[in-house]
Amino acid sequence: MLQITVDTPTGPMTLSERDGAIVRAEWESGGTDDTPLLRKAAAQLTAYFEDASNGFDLPLRVEASEFQQAVCDAMVAIPLGETKTYGELSQELGVPAQAIGQGCGGNPIPVIIPCHRVLGANGLGGFSGLGGVETKVWLLKHEKAGGLLI
Repeated sequence: MLQITVDTPTGPMTLSERDGAIVRAEWESGGTDDTPLLRKAAAQLTAYFEDASNGFDLPLRVEASEFQQAVCDAMVAIPLGETKTYGELSQELGVPAQAIGQGCGGNPIPVIIPCHRVLGANGLGGFSGLGGVETKVWLLKHEKAGGLLI
């Protein structure tokens, strides 16, 4: 897998490319590959952290089960500045809310696939990325989302 690391306000994030698509984003260091797609992804990630209104336009591939792919598709559909609850996504996908929580936790491309926009019915819910819920709060504040909770 080809990888590039981007320094972000939430820690170094390594983006991984396989067969012309971004397949992973992980809070870690190590990638130094140079491809047109990785350069584009790194530039878009940097732009997002400068101003959240700079969205992402990247080929993504969730290399996981059909269920995980469906959860990721549902998260990508949540607009910038908005949030949904695990319960709302569970109704949309016809699965228990706990399964949605597991799907969010299994998101292989966080930030770009915005699992941080999924909240609990009465609070933030969890976040499996580096920094845990504090990173989720940072991302939501950056996007000016979830104002009643944070």
